[in-house]
Amino acid sequence: MFPSTSPEAGRESWPAGPQPGPAAAATRGQPPGPRTGPATTDGDRRERGGPRRARRAGEPARRSEDEIDEPEEEVIPPVEVHRQLALTIAGFAALLGVGLVLGAQTSGPGHRLPFAFIIFGVQLLFVLAWTMAMRPPALLVVAGISAAVAALADIAAVQTDVAGLAPLGYLAAGGFLAAVLGQLVRRVDRVRVTDSLGATLLIVVGVVAFGTLIVLSRIPAGTQAITVCLTASGVALTVARLTDAVLPWPRLAPQVPRGAAGVVAGAMVGTLTSALLGSYLVAPFTPTRAAVIGLVAAVTAVLSDLAVGYAEAGRLMAGEPPTMWVARHMQGPLGGFALAAPAAYAMCMLFL
Repeated sequence: MFPSTSPEAGRESWPAGPQPGPAAAATRGQPPGPRTGPATTDGDRRERGGPRRARRAGEPARRSEDEIDEPEEEVIPPVEVHRQLALTIAGFAALLGVGLVLGAQTSGPGHRLPFAFIIFGVQLLFVLAWTMAMRPPALLVVAGISAAVAALADIAAVQTDVAGLAPLGYLAAGGFLAAVLGQLVRRVDRVRVTDSLGATLLIVVGVVAFGTLIVLSRIPAGTQAITVCLTASGVALTVARLTDAVLPWPRLAPQVPRGAAGVVAGAMVGTLTSALLGSYLVAPFTPTRAAVIGLVAAVTAVLSDLAVGYAEAGRLMAGEPPTMWVARHMQGPLGGFALAAPAAYAMCMLFL
């Protein structure tokens, strides 16, 4: 039995030097006391996750976490805004809007073919621009099927007994399935089919969307709705691009050569133009109703044009090679009018 000691009694520390022989022999058989060392604080204590590794000759010493410099973020310079290019796109948007509005004025009961031919020409431009810009797998197959769907949609819009969107919806679904199956035939294109489903869907639905203008021209007050909505869309796209040529500020993104001032100014001027047209048109149009449907069409067209710019910037940042210059810059206005057409149909059915 070992003698007990009270907890208050102090304990002797181990001597610094070696013990003499007799003393060491005297303590032999005694249990060793607890080892004590110099007092350490929490700030000086370091936890070791493993054995220390000896530093080799010439190896730099480890630095603390505070001394490690974080890498600086790469600053991306903004893309230059080309004034002549913005003016050219504005002119194309204005000509496209004038052509569609004047074509709608030629439409009448039993006399829809001239307007259908104009719509078909715009659809072919849409197919050319969007297939060359987005480059889906089996490009020629997708372009051919889209052109065929456009022709069938125009025929269905003219020849059906009751004006409606159901035949156009069936054609859009069938055209999309046919385009996907055409891409699955070749093994080279089969790998990219999943990534290109969105692009194929946009191309097929875009050409069918223009056919809604023919259906709208067969509805009472539909021709006037086309005039108001497409005029608002054309003015909005033109003013937005003209503003970008003069004042592309504030920049929405460094990689997109567009400014917020152009988007806002285009939507506002397009809405004002539709309100002015509503004051000259007959019932059921009023300046308020014309302003509402013009606002929806103008905002839809401008935002679609802006979304095309973001998509193009994303493709360039992903490392894809740039596409045909003309097709790439026609894509925005054509996409804006393609989405403004079903918006005009919806607003006409809801407010008129």
